[in-house]
Amino acid sequence: MRWVLGSGNSGHSLTKRDRSVCFQALSCLVLTMALMVCLPLADAADVEEIRQLLLTGKYAECIQTADQAIQQRVFGEDWYLFKAEAEMQTGQYQAAFDTISNGLTRYAWSIRLRQAGIDPACFSEHVDQGKTWQAEISDIVSRAAWRYDGDAESLVALGKVAVATGADSRKVLETFYDRALKVAREHRGATLASGELALSKKDFAVAAEIFEEGVKSHPNDADLHFGLARSIETAQSRLAAHHLSESLRLNPRHTPALLYRAERAIDSEQYAEAGKLLDQVLEINPSHPQAWALHAVMAHLDNDLENEREFRGRALKPWSENPAVHWLIGKKLSQKYRFAEGADLQRSVLAISPGYQPARVQLAQDLLRLGQDEEGWRLNAAALKADAYDVQLFNMANLHDQLAKYTMVEADEFRVRMEANEATIYGADVLDLLRRAKQTLCLKYGLELNDVITVEIYADSNDFAVRAFGLPGAGGYLGVCFGKVVIANSPATQKQNPSNWQSVLWHEFCHVVTLEKTRNRMPRWLSEGISVYEERQAGGTWGQRMTPKSRKRILGGGLASVRDLSGTFLHPEKPGDLEFAYYQSSLLVEYLIEKYGLDSIKNIFVDLAAGLHVEDAIVRHTASLDQIDHEFHDYAIEMARRLAPDLDWEQYDLSAIKDDDDPDRLEHWMEDHPNSIQGLTMLSDQLVSRREFAKAKKFLHKMIELYPEQTGFESAYLMLASIHRELDETADERRVLEDYVGRTDDAKAALLRLIDLQTAASDWPGAARSVRRLLEVNPLLPQAQKARALVSEKLGDKDDAIQGLEAWLLMDPDDPADGHFRLAKLLHEKSDPRAKQHVLAALEFAPRFRDAQKLLLKIVREQPVQAEQNEKPQSESKADDAEAK
Repeated sequence: MRWVLGSGNSGHSLTKRDRSVCFQALSCLVLTMALMVCLPLADAADVEEIRQLLLTGKYAECIQTADQAIQQRVFGEDWYLFKAEAEMQTGQYQAAFDTISNGLTRYAWSIRLRQAGIDPACFSEHVDQGKTWQAEISDIVSRAAWRYDGDAESLVALGKVAVATGADSRKVLETFYDRALKVAREHRGATLASGELALSKKDFAVAAEIFEEGVKSHPNDADLHFGLARSIETAQSRLAAHHLSESLRLNPRHTPALLYRAERAIDSEQYAEAGKLLDQVLEINPSHPQAWALHAVMAHLDNDLENEREFRGRALKPWSENPAVHWLIGKKLSQKYRFAEGADLQRSVLAISPGYQPARVQLAQDLLRLGQDEEGWRLNAAALKADAYDVQLFNMANLHDQLAKYTMVEADEFRVRMEANEATIYGADVLDLLRRAKQTLCLKYGLELNDVITVEIYADSNDFAVRAFGLPGAGGYLGVCFGKVVIANSPATQKQNPSNWQSVLWHEFCHVVTLEKTRNRMPRWLSEGISVYEERQAGGTWGQRMTPKSRKRILGGGLASVRDLSGTFLHPEKPGDLEFAYYQSSLLVEYLIEKYGLDSIKNIFVDLAAGLHVEDAIVRHTASLDQIDHEFHDYAIEMARRLAPDLDWEQYDLSAIKDDDDPDRLEHWMEDHPNSIQGLTMLSDQLVSRREFAKAKKFLHKMIELYPEQTGFESAYLMLASIHRELDETADERRVLEDYVGRTDDAKAALLRLIDLQTAASDWPGAARSVRRLLEVNPLLPQAQKARALVSEKLGDKDDAIQGLEAWLLMDPDDPADGHFRLAKLLHEKSDPRAKQHVLAALEFAPRFRDAQKLLLKIVREQPVQAEQNEKPQSESKADDAEAK
C-alpha cells in the first residue's frame, strides 16, 4: 500500500530539514514496536468503560480515569487517546498536546497518536510539530504499510490524515475506511469517518445510508445519531429532529450538536436562543473557536463592531491562523445574503491558507451570487479539480455546461439568460415585465438602481435547485433573489399546474429593491412579506390571499410572533407551514402599512441599511414588537372572519350520512345547516354524481353567493361550469368561467376552455383578454400561442399574430403546414421576404396544400425577377422557378 499525502488543506508544507528530522526520530521504531507487543494488554472492559465516559460527555471523569491508567503504566495507546480527546473537548489544548507527546514517548510507533495529535498541535500553537507528525505518518506507511492492513483503528487514523492533507476522497474511502470495515464489520470509527467524509462532500444520500447502519449497530452513540440528523435534515426534517434530540439525550454535552442547534437558531433569527446554546458550549469549552465565531457573527449582524472584534480574537486565540474561523463567519454572513462581506472573509482565509477547500468552495458560490460569473466559475473549476468527489462542485460544473447552451437577452440594465427557444418565445415579455417592476417599485421605495441585474430562468428544475442550493431536488421554490442576481424556474418546469411567471418575477424583483435599499440587512419575514404584498398591489389576481386553510390557522391560534416569524420559513414542521409563513408575513406588512403608513416601512429600511437592529428600527417607526403582535393578532382575526362571513365554516362529523344508503338524508341535514360549506360541497358532489344537475346548480349558486372568492380545484365555479358543459349550456359555462378566471392568476385549464368558448362565439376581445392571462401563466403552451395568433389575426394585429405563429412553430405543433402557411401569408402582407421561406416549409410538410401553392405563385410573380437574380445565385433562382411551375 503506497500512499502519498496531498498538499494539505490548511496550507502546511514540509521542508527537507523536516523530513530528515523525521527519519532520525524513526530509526528505533521497529525495535520499540517489537518490545511493546510483548507487554500485557489492558482489560477490554476497562477500555470500553472509559470510551463510554467520553461518548456520554463525562469528560472530567474520562480524563481522571485515563490518567490513572497512564500513571499505573497500563499498556495501550487508547488511554492517551481518550484523555487527549476529553481535554480537547474541554478546551485544554496544551494539555492534550502534552498527553499525545507523552504517549509517543512510550508508543513511538503509534500512527493513531500522531494523527490524534495534529489538532492539539495546531490549537496549542505547535503547528510545526503537527506537520512533523504528518510527515512521520507518511514515512511509516511508505516503509511498512503491511503492518496496518489488519488494524482497523490505524486504518481509520490514516484515512483521517489523508483527508486532512487533500488526498482523493474516493481513494480514502476504498483504501482506508472500506478496508477497516472489512477488518471489523461494525467498526464505529470507520463508520463515523466514512459518514463524515460523505457529509463533507454533500453526498447526503450516501451519508444517510452509512449513519443509518451505524445507528443500528451502535444505538447509544451520540455521534452517529448526530451524523444521521445532518444527513436527512432536508429529506426528512422530523426524523432528523428526533436524531438530533437523541444525540443530546445520550450526551447532553455534545458540543457539535449544541453548535448545530445554535446555527439553526441564527438562521431562524432566534438570536437569544442561539446565545444560550453557545453559552452551554462555552461552559464545556471556554475556548471553543466555533462558539466564539458564531458569537462574532451575531455581533456583526447587530452592527456591534467592538464585540465582533473581541469575539473573533477569542476564536483565534488558541490557533491564530485557524482557517475555519473566518470561513465559518463568512459562510454565515453569506447565508444572511451578505455575500460581499462573506466573500471578503473567504479571500482573507485563502490569503493565509491557499489550499483550504471550504473557503474556496464558499467563495465560488459567493461570487456567482454577486454576479461575478467569470471568477466564480473559474474558482469552482479549480475547487473541483482539487476534490472531484464534492457533489456540490460536480453539480455546479454540470450546471456551467448547461448554461453555456443558454442565450442572453439584454436591455437597459437587465441581462436575462434563458434557454434559446424560450428566449425567442417570451424573452421580450420578461424584459418588459422587469422594466415595469423597476419603474414601479424603485419609485415607490425611493431607490435609484443603476447596476446591472442578472436574471436566469431555468428550463430544468434541477438546474435551478443546483444554482440556488448546490444540490438538485429542492422542490417548492419558484424563484430566488441573491441581490443583483435573480433565478427563477421556467413555466416548463411546472408541468400541469404552473404558477404565474410574471407574478413570480415581480415578487423576486421586489427583493432586489428591498435588499438594495437595506444593503441586504433584512429579516426574512419582512423581505418575503413585502414581496408578496407587492404582488397583490401589482396584479388584480396576483399574490396570496385569505383561504379556508389560512383562515382556520389564524382563528385556531396558528399565528407566529414577529420574533419567531422568520424561523417558520427555514424549518417548516408540516405541509402548509411554509406557504402560511409567506401569507402571514404579507398580511403583517399590509397591517403595518395600513396602521403606520408606507413611510414607516421606508424609514425602517433606512435604519436597517445604517446597521440598526431590526427590532430597534421597527420600534422607532411603529411600536414595540409585543404591541405589534397584540394588534396584528386582532387584525388578522378580523381579516379571517371577513372571508365569507355568512358561511358556516364548522366541520361536522358527517361520516354516517355520507355512507348512508338514503341519498336524501344529507338534504334533510342541510335544512338545519343551510350555509354549511362542508354540507354544500358534499351535497353538490353527490348530486352531480347522481346527475341531478338542476338540484346541484341551486346549491352551487348558493355557495358562490356566500363565498365568491373561492378558487382552486374544489371551487363551486368549476363544478358549475362542468354542469353547464355537460348540458351544452355554452353561454352559461362561458359566463361562469369568465367570473372564475377573474379571481385567480393560474387557472390554466379554465382559461384554455374559456378561450375555446370565446373563439367559438367570435368574442375576439374577450378571447384576447383570456389569451393574455394564459400567456402570463405559461407562454410555452402550444395552445396558448396558437390561440394568440388566431385572435390577433381576427383583431387585425398582424405583428402579434406573427409572434404567436413563430412561437407556436417552435413547439412541435400539431399542424406545422398550417402554421407555416398562415405565417407566410401574414409576412407577405407586410412585404417581408421571409414569407417565401415559410410557404416553402408549408409545402414541404404538405406538398398538395393548394392554398400554399397559390401563395407561392403569388409571391414569385410579385418579386422583381432581376432584383431576385441580383440578390442570390443563379442556381437558386432556377430552383425557385422550378418550384413555382
